[in-house]
Amino acid sequence: MNQIKDIVIVGGGTSGWMTAAMLIRLFKQNLNITLIESEALGTIGVGEATIPPLQLFNNVLGIGEKDFVNATQATYKLGIQFEGWNQPNDAYMHAFGNVGKDIGFTQFHHYWLKSQPQDAAAFWDYSLNYQAAIHNKFQPLQQIPNSPMAGITHAYHFDAALYAQMLRRYSEQAGVRRIEGKIETVSTLDNGHIESVTLTSGETIKGDFFVDCSGFVALLIEKTLKVGYENYSHWLPCDSAYAVPCENAGALKPYTRAIVHKAGWQWRIPLQHRTGNGIVYSSRYMSDDEAKATLLSTLEGKPLAEPRKISFTPGRRLEQWRHNCVAIGLASGFLEPLESTSIHLVQAAIIRLTKLFPHQGIEQANIDEFNRQSQLEFEQIRDFIILHYCLNQRSAEHNDLWQHCAEMDIPESLKQKIALFKATGTVFRHKDELFTEAAWVQVMLGQGLFPNDFNPLANGIDDAALTELLSNMRQIINNAVNQLPSHRQYLASLH
Repeated sequence: MNQIKDIVIVGGGTSGWMTAAMLIRLFKQNLNITLIESEALGTIGVGEATIPPLQLFNNVLGIGEKDFVNATQATYKLGIQFEGWNQPNDAYMHAFGNVGKDIGFTQFHHYWLKSQPQDAAAFWDYSLNYQAAIHNKFQPLQQIPNSPMAGITHAYHFDAALYAQMLRRYSEQAGVRRIEGKIETVSTLDNGHIESVTLTSGETIKGDFFVDCSGFVALLIEKTLKVGYENYSHWLPCDSAYAVPCENAGALKPYTRAIVHKAGWQWRIPLQHRTGNGIVYSSRYMSDDEAKATLLSTLEGKPLAEPRKISFTPGRRLEQWRHNCVAIGLASGFLEPLESTSIHLVQAAIIRLTKLFPHQGIEQANIDEFNRQSQLEFEQIRDFIILHYCLNQRSAEHNDLWQHCAEMDIPESLKQKIALFKATGTVFRHKDELFTEAAWVQVMLGQGLFPNDFNPLANGIDDAALTELLSNMRQIINNAVNQLPSHRQYLASLH
């Protein structure tokens, strides 16, 4: 068996440098890591909004939050507000963290369902994250003082290009070798493994193991190894996007906005130095010119660049690891950024690779387990994104895309989850599933799906005691929010 020693990462950007940074951090004494990228090619940038697990990634690297926030012009993110996804003028939030407090074996929302029939909006009265977000407040809070209730759960909005630059400095200082250049040819061995890549300059770089971070091009995993692709377009019909930054305007909101339009949705992501904007749409229902015009006409501030077009096919590689090559980032697949999962999928793939890292040679068992976990993760996130589309109630005034989504057949795994919640108010989180029960409950309630029943365990508290308990929870949350500084004030304190 041949020990894996020389790692070649093809492609930089956020995914390439996240991979390089984590591998050199964890395997510094055992690996020689080379990253090849071309500044002439540029990068897509896999997102400017994250979900909370990125904190863990930075912690493992030893990157402090203050340094990260300042280096990437970051702001804090407490959730994602969905505007117009149910009815035209409504809004709800997928707020991070807990809603209320579970009691015994029973999830909080069952007690709330018992007490608040047919009043979905009141559910967010019990979310500290939501209440802080809509009041534009923030500071780190592990637990609400003098109470048993959890504190704030946060993620970030940040400049992905600045994050990649930060991780490049980190990686190079730790010993990663960077080579500037474009790859012209890829050489394989008789057993199918990749042997080397040759640059346009003529230089050849050999490796024991290759990481494909080449973006949508998928130079190694698809163009060379031809693993195939599972297309999700029949469930997720959006296939195009434009992205453009603009000047900041108004309050610095600590949440992402996902705003419906007639053929998709728009994102609005406030950073310290600018706002990130984009429009995601289906080219079947909206032309590029109309999408671009819609985006530019709805900016809150002056555009800082020309809108950049991105075309994509939602789905995943049938194998994200084959032979001695693993794909990470856009090369592995793509799900639209509705729930800010792009960078998380990069992070999850990197951590999965470290846990299954080939030590004394490539083992098929490791490959199979990596691919099994990757497929399951993609499918679970896919279902959560489909949920927003299939439960929309906009088809009456917006036919076309929204009617198609409301009427389309959906995966059996999602059908089961919706049916269980509708019948009993129950949500089960499968082992290692990314989104919590609270996340699923918020989206289903927010999209207008109200359960017919609640778990009878909630009857263990009589009505008077439950009313008092819920009142106390609301008071605790309101008091905590009143004590918080504004989002902008807290960011200023970090400089």
